[in-house]
Amino acid sequence: MKLIERRLNVFFYDNYVGQLLQVQGGDLAFEYDEAYLESGGIAISYALPMQNDRLEGKEVKAFFSGILPDEAVRERLARQIGVSEKNPFALLNAIGGECAGAISIHPLEDAEQVRSKKESSSDSFAIPLSKTDVLALLQRLEQRPLLAGENGLRLSLAGAQEKLAVIYQNEQIHLSKGDAPTTHILKPPLQRLEDSCFNELFCMRLAHAMGFETPHTFLYWAEETPCYLVERYDRIRHKDGSIQRLHQEDFCQALGIVPEQKYESEGGPSIQACLTLLDNASMHPAKDKMAFLDRIIFNYLIGNTDAHGKNFSLLYESKKARLAPMYDLLSLAIYPAFDSRMAMHIGGRKNPDELLLRHWHRLVPNTKLAQRNLEKRLLKLAKETPQKAEVLKESLKQEAFQSTIFDRIIALIHKRSQRLIELCKSAKPYTI
Repeated sequence: MKLIERRLNVFFYDNYVGQLLQVQGGDLAFEYDEAYLESGGIAISYALPMQNDRLEGKEVKAFFSGILPDEAVRERLARQIGVSEKNPFALLNAIGGECAGAISIHPLEDAEQVRSKKESSSDSFAIPLSKTDVLALLQRLEQRPLLAGENGLRLSLAGAQEKLAVIYQNEQIHLSKGDAPTTHILKPPLQRLEDSCFNELFCMRLAHAMGFETPHTFLYWAEETPCYLVERYDRIRHKDGSIQRLHQEDFCQALGIVPEQKYESEGGPSIQACLTLLDNASMHPAKDKMAFLDRIIFNYLIGNTDAHGKNFSLLYESKKARLAPMYDLLSLAIYPAFDSRMAMHIGGRKNPDELLLRHWHRLVPNTKLAQRNLEKRLLKLAKETPQKAEVLKESLKQEAFQSTIFDRIIALIHKRSQRLIELCKSAKPYTI
């Protein structure tokens, strides 16, 4: 008996690239379109190379499931649209029109309409919203994640937090109609984390002050509610108003790891696996590997314990990729109720209080030169981050942004910076 298959059309940079299949039993498969293969285009994922044969297995599930929200958000989304949260095919059928990166997924019956679609001015698809409208939408996210099914919206964002993809222009939020590209991501406050929007704004702007590549970040006030607004690094807005998609995928997708295993202790990417990925996939591997290790150090200093494999991404600018800008930076270690163990282990340790210099050394080759260069990076970040944090706090004060969260983050940075300095000084025979 022939297996029953269901299919969805997959578009990549607005070009038809192939089909996502659900075979009997619920497994996913992907087939590249023959014409796309002959066109010399690029693969949709590092884990899904261009080939004539059907792609099956965990890599397909990891990539396409990784487009969807995680955990509780996915469960509520599934209930809202009446499918199982364990059925990524059905979920993508409902909300896969505007996803992270340059992927767009459509039912077969939409093929001709979408095949002829070109990127258009955001004005043609943008519904302007008042601050009252925005607040009302955010209040509905708890019951209707991503506003699935409202007014033809087909938006999908990965992650475990409630959020909404929007167009932001002329200091006003606009709702994208259909699957038109969005420009920003809007996050309401997390009820279980005090001043979460101020927290993320501070950590992201501190990263920028430290020289890390980050998108522009803002606080947007929906009436009296502060929301975190961040520019999408996988979108470019041109002067004529059109919005271009750039492709990206997170490290779990690129490594063929499903979202529910994003933490290293559950089988997710280790720091070494991420470094190996950058070695193989990046157009600038040495530069990106150094930048990645600096991010690991910075995340430790600010207490971002949730820096798992889905919080690092590859951004494609040619047939190869580069390390994407930083995102989703949040100091979670300042909240007593939150698990302080790190999503990615450092030298085999997941408890930050147990880290010794030898654990840091395990992040680099076992040579004196590599270890001393790492110590220089540890010392540099440990000395500069507290100073930049204090300056940032005063700068935010000038913008009328004040929160006790800032002082708690800074106190943690001072504590961890001092620990790193003491560790390095106890073993280093040189000065910087």
